[in-house]
Amino acid sequence: MSAYDRLKELGLTVPDVKPRFLFEPGVQAGNLLYLSGQTPEIDGEMQYAGRLGAELDIETGKRAARLAALNCIGEMEAVLGTLDRVERIVRVIGYVRSAPGFGEHPLVVNGASELLIEVFGEAGRHARAALGASELPFGAPVELEMVVQVKERA
Repeated sequence: MSAYDRLKELGLTVPDVKPRFLFEPGVQAGNLLYLSGQTPEIDGEMQYAGRLGAELDIETGKRAARLAALNCIGEMEAVLGTLDRVERIVRVIGYVRSAPGFGEHPLVVNGASELLIEVFGEAGRHARAALGASELPFGAPVELEMVVQVKERA
């Protein structure tokens, strides 16, 4: 089953992600695609804001991470032209805006990891870091960046 079929089953569509600032959504070097950071936005509007362990709970953080991961999928499609060129998700780095004393960053970033496995199957399994941050752009609770292995063009 293709990533597009899995997204359809999940009731999700690939978002049209365009950078609002001076950077590329992703840069391919050899067979690796380095994706720029994504936050939980829809059409440039932040859907979640706040700190985990203060204004937001873990389940809300997971939903925010899932949306940020969906935006990364949009970046993949924007750069590659199709998700069919995704060979494997290699690495995910998740930054979690958190209150002092909050240490459940990996649980929050699981929201992203779960979506990637749902969409790409075994190719969605990846290495990962989940890091705490005192601030993220525009009050975002989560920001994700990824490294993706890509197939050669057909």
